[in-house]
Amino acid sequence: MMYRCGWAPTDGQEAVLAVEIDREGFERDLRNACLSSYQRCVHPDRATWQRELKRSPTRVQWDPERDLRLRPLPYRSLQLGLSGEAARRNADEWAVAIRDLTPLAHQSHALVRDDDLDSARDLLPREEPHPAAEGPLRSLRP
Repeated sequence: MMYRCGWAPTDGQEAVLAVEIDREGFERDLRNACLSSYQRCVHPDRATWQRELKRSPTRVQWDPERDLRLRPLPYRSLQLGLSGEAARRNADEWAVAIRDLTPLAHQSHALVRDDDLDSARDLLPREEPHPAAEGPLRSLRP
């Protein structure tokens, strides 16, 4: 995800933070989520989707994942948008830890620029599929 902000040198995006939230809170967000765009294969009609979107404090968007050279990978990653109650509860109740990963982003980007992809990959946090993929996420897949 660090590449989405250009590895943190951009004005207004100078920091990369890792926000760890409680699993219960995250799964509650997923249960109360709505896709950020209308999907014919998920929603019976556009009006139903718009009603769900208005009442949902959490929005789900599936973004193409990319490798360290920004080439598309054959899968997408979940991006959550939080508003209202979901934003407040994530900040006030469910945040467990916040870490500044900006130095790591800069170091990783330097390694990518130097074509040392193995070293850059070794620095990055390990990512794994979330176990909720078969539960609440099933209804949020386009």
